[in-house]
Amino acid sequence: MRIEILGGVQQDLIDGFRFYENQAVGLGDYFLDSLFSDIDSLHLYAGVHVLQFGYYRLLSKRFPFAIYYRVKAETIFVHAALDCRRDPARIQKRLT
Repeated sequence: MRIEILGGVQQDLIDGFRFYENQAVGLGDYFLDSLFSDIDSLHLYAGVHVLQFGYYRLLSKRFPFAIYYRVKAETIFVHAALDCRRDPARIQKRLT
C-alpha cells in the first residue's frame, strides 16, 4: 500500500511542531518523529481503526493527536492530523 499525505496535513503537523517546540526545545522534533511513525504504521494497520466523521481515526501513541485517513484501492489518503483536545465540532468542521 502507498500512503499519500494531503496538503492540509502538512499545516496540521507544522502547527503541532510549533506548539511542542515552544514547550521545550527538541520536543517539536520528537512530535514529528512520533506522528510520522504513527502514519507509517498504516502500512500494516490501515482500515482497522474506528470510523469517525467518515474517516478512519488512528490515535497517536505518544501525543494527544488523531490521524484521519481513508483507504481507496491500494492507497491510504491521510486527510488530517488533529489535536484531540480541540472541540469535536471544530474537528468535524475541519473534516467536512
